[in-house]
Amino acid sequence: MKAEARQNLSSHLSKSKPAGVREQAVRINDVRSGLAEDDLAAVVGGLPNAGRLLGSPNLETIVIPKVDSASDIRFVADYLTHHCSPSQTSGPHKPPNIIALIESAKSLSNLSSICAASPLLSGLIFAAEDFAFDLSITRTPSLTEFLYARSAIVTAARAHDLASTIDLVCTSFRGAEGEKILEEECINGKNLGFNGKQCIHPNQVSIAQRAFAPGEKEVEWAVRVTVADGKAEGRGAWTLEGKMVDVPVVGKAKAIVERAEVCGIDVAAIKELWRDQKPG
Repeated sequence: MKAEARQNLSSHLSKSKPAGVREQAVRINDVRSGLAEDDLAAVVGGLPNAGRLLGSPNLETIVIPKVDSASDIRFVADYLTHHCSPSQTSGPHKPPNIIALIESAKSLSNLSSICAASPLLSGLIFAAEDFAFDLSITRTPSLTEFLYARSAIVTAARAHDLASTIDLVCTSFRGAEGEKILEEECINGKNLGFNGKQCIHPNQVSIAQRAFAPGEKEVEWAVRVTVADGKAEGRGAWTLEGKMVDVPVVGKAKAIVERAEVCGIDVAAIKELWRDQKPG
């Protein structure tokens, strides 16, 4: 079964990515399973005449489950860099990024060293069900039992400048009630600092993308701040509609604008609409 799955995956990665897919990731078996190296060989070192590594040019990310310590990250990172020629260690042909699944009390206690394990690490995913099993706790609709773990994950990721923080799976996906629960979980995760969510069904994707994308009013506010800041002539603080705007606020606004552009929002049109915005 494993060999057939690896062969099928290699065949899939030899084809162009589907339209609209920005990043393609492969989840391997965990390092301590004894299967990870063969998985990596299949997706990174198993395709001849590829243009990126010794593997597929359509592979951007490796997802590692059950990451308990920095050694799990280093094992995969060392494999990737070893199978990458010296001319391919940076730029568009660098090795795939790594995203780690945080699933246990041990992984949570080792977050700092995990985040610092390799420059290839680009994000963390919270695996709530495995975490609940490890701690012998029961998942509830409020998700309060995961508050500490989720907050620790987003804080560690931010402290180490990791781009992706992906929240827990929503197990509800059918009907209006399931969609409502999913949307509420997405908003809750976004408010905690996550910038994405795991999906287990295609019906969940559009809801999660909409929830984590900046809202219309949010983008408008951010554009107004950035336009006005360009006219602030170096002032450390100024006002917009009676509210103080200082350096942290401007930084947040710029981040929202960047995220809006990534989400395909027509930021240029909004900037044109507010081109006359001035700082107070």
